[in-house]
Amino acid sequence: MADKDLLAQQEARDAVDAAFAAFSVLASFDQTKVDSICDAMAKAALADCARLGQMACEETGYGRPEDKFEKNRFAAEDVWNYFKGLKTVGVVNDSNSIVEIVSPRGVVAAIIPSTNPTSTAIFKIIIAIKSRNTIVLSPHPAAAKCIAEITRIMRDAGINAGLPADAIRCLTVSTIEGTETLMKHKRTAVILATGGTGLVRAAYSSGKPAFGVGPGNVPVFIERSADPAKAVADILTGTCFDNGTICASEQSVVVDAPIEAAVRAEFARQGGHFLSPADADAVAKILLTPQRTLNPGIVGKAAAYIAQLAGVSVPEGTRCLLADCAGVGREFPWSVEKLSPTLAFFVADGVKEGAARCEEILRFGGMGHTAGMHTKDREMAVEYGKQMPAARVIINSPTTHGAIGFSTDLSPSMTLGCGSWGGNVTSDNVSPLHLMDVKRVAFETKPVNAASASAKPSLQTVSALARPKPRREEIAKIVDTFLRNRPEAVLELEPVNPLPTPPRPSQPAETGAKETIIHHVYAEPVIEKGPPQPVDFVSEDDVRRAVDRGEKIYINKKTIVTPSARDLGEEKEIFARV
Repeated sequence: MADKDLLAQQEARDAVDAAFAAFSVLASFDQTKVDSICDAMAKAALADCARLGQMACEETGYGRPEDKFEKNRFAAEDVWNYFKGLKTVGVVNDSNSIVEIVSPRGVVAAIIPSTNPTSTAIFKIIIAIKSRNTIVLSPHPAAAKCIAEITRIMRDAGINAGLPADAIRCLTVSTIEGTETLMKHKRTAVILATGGTGLVRAAYSSGKPAFGVGPGNVPVFIERSADPAKAVADILTGTCFDNGTICASEQSVVVDAPIEAAVRAEFARQGGHFLSPADADAVAKILLTPQRTLNPGIVGKAAAYIAQLAGVSVPEGTRCLLADCAGVGREFPWSVEKLSPTLAFFVADGVKEGAARCEEILRFGGMGHTAGMHTKDREMAVEYGKQMPAARVIINSPTTHGAIGFSTDLSPSMTLGCGSWGGNVTSDNVSPLHLMDVKRVAFETKPVNAASASAKPSLQTVSALARPKPRREEIAKIVDTFLRNRPEAVLELEPVNPLPTPPRPSQPAETGAKETIIHHVYAEPVIEKGPPQPVDFVSEDDVRRAVDRGEKIYINKKTIVTPSARDLGEEKEIFARV
């Protein structure tokens, strides 16, 4: 065993080093090449979905081959089609003032569970390579062969499309020590952890950025306005899909009292079997281990198998076992996350009581993951969602399919974050976006300092009252020079000159009309001035110009004054508040 641990640790170190070397190549690829590689890998995985589903069932003993096929297809086809148009190279957004540029993170450590082995591997490989990261997979020991096989299939397809050979690696020696070495390696950039609570905690304590997934224990409330037949059909579809191995599958049903009888009848009609109190106790004894943890022997097993294991007889065609549950907590085994077609059944009177029970179930063992509700009242659904400590609240759909984005518009994903409720870094459905860093080139839009004296003044930062004004003598000199050079223009000025004629100064009689007209041209007009207006911005140069002109600078509480301008202005007593 010690030798195996050492081998696993060394293999993990070698795999990360090789993937890191490949990362420098993959990170340089353009968008077209990255997408062509992912497309080739997705098609290769899709072609083998059925065989891989069968292989996963045989190796793990969990689930149903036809459902694992559908999960594989979802990961290879739906996920890829959703993200294939996503920009993951270079500039991804330009809003003029901010330019966003994405960068890959590096080597992704991907922990793959036994409940959804091949579909999770397909998903994580696609989102890693799409975002230009390399990936090292650490398979659960109970699913090592099928995970290795899908890795080989996608890796070979990627290499044929131009992917560096070491961009995708899968550990062949599966031990806890090897996985810890993988997560803590100095060149591991980010961790995608899907597995038990202990493994997720180890990922978060590794010192690396990690996207972990907590337990589900999903409650679903059937409100009195719901259609009982549709609600029950959805719940059975969700909890029975792949024998409940997806952590978003329904685990408890809370029914509004007025429709309890109708719901019970629909469960019986559609393949649900309510156990007697004695039979429910017998099954409860095998749901958990003596240590009060979930019994792996019933995970992903069919209802008939679980009943037989407990020594209970059920009708032929039973799809799901249901038991009336008196409470939530350690003393009520049916209230835990069971990952099998087994449902706890509660009755509540009204939305307030029903929502409270669902919240209690989540707080016992499914914080942040998923909750469900069946209702015809949209506003009531939103209010229910506000109360649930869950990242996904699925309305009128199987929670299994709704949470992963199969039957809803949520981002399609096989890794569902539980947010701070579940001790996770995100409440999102994890995607390629979470495996990229975003750089933002931001241009100034709210100036701090005025333009320099040599720069062209900005209308936004320089007030008209703060600009230097030509002096009267300078204007007169310019006009006088102009008129001497173009005497013919003198006669044209008098008819169009709107300026009032100032009192004529005493002058010699021989003064001619020409000079009189010139005086009219540059005489200062009399303009009525309104109250002084405050400027928007004052720099040190503005203050110096005002001092030279002997003028005041009018400011108010909204005026931005630079520190140097304020010091000089107060020293020269140049400011006037309006």
